[in-house]
Amino acid sequence: MADAPHHDQLPLPDYDHLPVGSLEGRIRSLDGAGLEALLAYERDHANRVQVVQLLENRLEAVQGGAPLSGGSPMANAPEADAAPQTDSQGGASVNEGPAMNPPSQGVPTNPAQPR
Repeated sequence: MADAPHHDQLPLPDYDHLPVGSLEGRIRSLDGAGLEALLAYERDHANRVQVVQLLENRLEAVQGGAPLSGGSPMANAPEADAAPQTDSQGGASVNEGPAMNPPSQGVPTNPAQPR
């Protein structure tokens, strides 16, 4: 196997920051050369057992004739969309609901609520 490529040369953009759970779907569109590059990089850097096994199994399947999917390894990461949004000052989430009214017990500025 060739030397591990630089992270900028990997077939998956931002590979180092992708969660393990999203790799399985993203590698389905890679050919044998792309999988070998990722495998060499993974072994040379983090060497995570789960990721190495995933890449080895997919490489074996592709070499055995498994079809490549039509998905794109360059697609937007759905896991990035799940991050909470913050306001321009880095404060709380912009999409939060209305402020909660704290209980009135012992708070003179908050009168008791009718029941």
